[in-house]
Amino acid sequence: MLYVLAAIFGLVIGSFLNVCIYRLPRDQSIVWPASRCTTCGRSLSWFENVPVVSWMVLRGRCRTCDERISAMYPVIEAATAALMVLLTWYYGPTPLLGARALFGCAMIVLFVIDLQHQILPNEITVSGIVVGLGLSFFLEPGWRDSLIGIAAGGGSLWIIAEGYRWLRHKDGLGFGDVKMLAMIGAFLGWKLMLLTLVFASFTGSFVAIALMLARRADWQSKLPLGTFLALAAVPASVVGDAVVKWYLGFY
Repeated sequence: MLYVLAAIFGLVIGSFLNVCIYRLPRDQSIVWPASRCTTCGRSLSWFENVPVVSWMVLRGRCRTCDERISAMYPVIEAATAALMVLLTWYYGPTPLLGARALFGCAMIVLFVIDLQHQILPNEITVSGIVVGLGLSFFLEPGWRDSLIGIAAGGGSLWIIAEGYRWLRHKDGLGFGDVKMLAMIGAFLGWKLMLLTLVFASFTGSFVAIALMLARRADWQSKLPLGTFLALAAVPASVVGDAVVKWYLGFY
């Protein structure tokens, strides 16, 4: 029953995350107006807002203008539900579950927005730094590791960005990436922040090589680092401590 409730909660939260994903890059309020068709502007009825089910019943189309509704909406809702079940199974009904669930939801939003728009909204990153540090006074990783994570995460990417700009006379990293890694450090601490950066670097390199082999990118192409950071941060937040202990066991 606990997992069923976690899944239902995740579906509802996933529906709200879809609102954030669509509206934040457009500087629109996430609380008003009510959900509506992005093409014809008609407000949606309650039965059109049932996560996943409504999209399937409507066959992925608006019932007024028949415009196609992106499959991203049910995918985000289902992914959020799956994440909530996973976190509930791993942490159980503990305060840390709430913190990790909040962090995971933020990562989902940043993953999609950076992938689609190549921006990382301050409403998520800057607020996340403050919230993550605040929670660290009561929960893992502790306020010291959180502060070090903020400084090391934001500082390391800032130095890399400034060094690239000085050498190449153009931007290589956006400041949104700097704030996002600082946020990850605030929630997870400096050790898991570094692990996230390693995971993201390997994943990004693999994707870049695959795109170049497929001739869909070259050395000048830009990849959304925030997307890879988000993709790496979620597993790091769950199994990162075990990975770090395993690695340190070699020394």
